[in-house]
Amino acid sequence: MSVKDEKLDQIIKTVEANDIKFLKLQLSDIHGLPKSMAVPLKKADDIEDIVNDGLLFDGSSVAGLASINDSDLLAKPDINTFSTIPWRPESKGTSRFICDIFTTEGKPYDGDPRGVLKKALEKAEKRGYQFNMGPEPEFFIIKEDENGNYIPADEAEYFDVEPLDQGTDIRREIVFGLEQLGFDVEVSHHEVAAGQHEVDFKYADALKTADAVITFKEAVKAVVHNLGFKATFMPKPFLGINGSGMHCNQSLFKDGKNIFYDPNTENQISQEALYFIGGLLKHAQALSAILSPTVNSYKRLVPGYEAPCYIAYGFKNRSTLLRIPASRGLGTRIECRSPDPSCNPYLAFAVLLEAGLDGLDNKMDPGEPTEENLFALTEDEIVQRGISNLPTSLWEAYHALEQDDVVKNALGEKVFDQFYTIKRAEWDAYRIQVFDYERDQYLDV
Repeated sequence: MSVKDEKLDQIIKTVEANDIKFLKLQLSDIHGLPKSMAVPLKKADDIEDIVNDGLLFDGSSVAGLASINDSDLLAKPDINTFSTIPWRPESKGTSRFICDIFTTEGKPYDGDPRGVLKKALEKAEKRGYQFNMGPEPEFFIIKEDENGNYIPADEAEYFDVEPLDQGTDIRREIVFGLEQLGFDVEVSHHEVAAGQHEVDFKYADALKTADAVITFKEAVKAVVHNLGFKATFMPKPFLGINGSGMHCNQSLFKDGKNIFYDPNTENQISQEALYFIGGLLKHAQALSAILSPTVNSYKRLVPGYEAPCYIAYGFKNRSTLLRIPASRGLGTRIECRSPDPSCNPYLAFAVLLEAGLDGLDNKMDPGEPTEENLFALTEDEIVQRGISNLPTSLWEAYHALEQDDVVKNALGEKVFDQFYTIKRAEWDAYRIQVFDYERDQYLDV
């Protein structure tokens, strides 16, 4: 019996033992939002046909996936992604596969965000590399006040405990739900802003991690909703307090060893790691369109709220775009601090990998690390140090993307075209709005 057959046999036994009656086939749209089709299971053996044959669907109805004149696509389950869904009823419950998308001719579809990441990983694997990712997604738990406005669900701060932290029991339920889904949760805690929380899970290869981020966000929203609150991964939902980031900790392994680690250098960082950093810095402005993909993302990337604004790297310095945390050996990693949880993790991890590999290939020197607090410097002092800014708007970011062939090629022509068109439309819709702030400022002009 092949490994696939063994896994399929185990899945069928799990379905029978848990009285599973529905199978969700899940895929991602261009924004990283999960979409799914629920297939009723008349008998457990039906799963075998679904795994082998897949399911046809209309790709033009999924944001950024396909045009209406070429919309027939095939969702085929990745057998490694099977899980039961803990927030659905236990009796006559639901299980799930994450799917890859194929054309009706059986070829991988080049508009599939998950496929974009798989291509980037295959490129790295041909060179003997395994790309690992450890994300830190933050989120807010919010509630409605007496006027129907959303406000933070508590007034706690970083690492606060009960009774200030009203989210302890909610995070507890989130952790239990995630563990039922197979997550290895490392830590959960209240974050800096009122109502803000973080649950971290162990790093893994980038594809597994991207799948996990999609599942994580879905699980958090479902669990919080069932407890009578609302969870949001909006980057900056409230003025005057920190926004939510999703710091991405990247490492590159070869033959079981972390190639970013070198015990013989002063900082125990290898030359390969520095070149990888050089690539991330060179492509940082174009990366921003993918890592910080909404109009609202750029309300977070401002001085004073622990989010990066400047294209620089450091070690202990949390005011830089890139940071190398203190742990060494297998734990050596490059933390990119600009991504936020509104990004599509498949696209985000793909472009980070391709930008870093470009730095490796072309031996891009990142220069000296920056260890002073960049938020404390004036703009003139920033310029004097030769440090550039990240884009300050979605408009700047998508134009930087347009000019960067490495990042565009990482996305592929179809995904780039769809993404660019959607982001231009998003900016155009935003820039014609008139907000209360403008009326307050200019009505008497």
